[in-house]
Amino acid sequence: MSEIYTMPGHLIRRLQQISISVFTDRMKALGHDLTAPQFATLAVLSNSPGIDQATLAGMIAHDRPTIGGVVERLEAKGLLTRRRNEKDRRAMILELTDAGAALLDAITPEVRALQDDILPGLTEAERTEFVRLAAEVAKVGNDAARAPMVLPATAQDST
Repeated sequence: MSEIYTMPGHLIRRLQQISISVFTDRMKALGHDLTAPQFATLAVLSNSPGIDQATLAGMIAHDRPTIGGVVERLEAKGLLTRRRNEKDRRAMILELTDAGAALLDAITPEVRALQDDILPGLTEAERTEFVRLAAEVAKVGNDAARAPMVLPATAQDST
C-alpha cells in the first residue's frame, strides 16, 4: 500500500470529502439547497447578528472573496440581509431574516444528527476524542491556514 494512504493531509482531504457529501446529501433529502459554509454563516449570524462580512469570514475561517459569494447566495435566497455600516461605508452589516432564522431552527437538529454519519465506525468515545484532537490541531495550526479563524474578542472570551 502506498504511503499516501496514511499521510494526515491525504486523510484530512478524504474526511472533508466525506463530510461535504454527507452534509449535501442530507440537505437534499430534506429539500434544502444549502452548503456547509452557508449553514455556518447562518449559525454564526444567529449568535452574532449585525457583524460585518470581514468578521464573519474570520469567524468561520473563510477567505473574504469566498464569503462574499456565500453571503450573496444567502441574500438571494432571502435568508439574510446586507446593509451598509453607517460608521464604515465600506463594510456590509449582516443579519438573518425571519426565513433564515426559521430555516436554521429547522435544520440545526438534522445537522447535529448527521455529525455521527461523518465519522462512521467510531464509538461515541472515539468520536469525542477525534473531535478533541481535531480541535487542538486546528487551534495550534490556525496561523498556517490560508484563511485562519479569527474570533472577535467577545467571542473568544466565551470559548
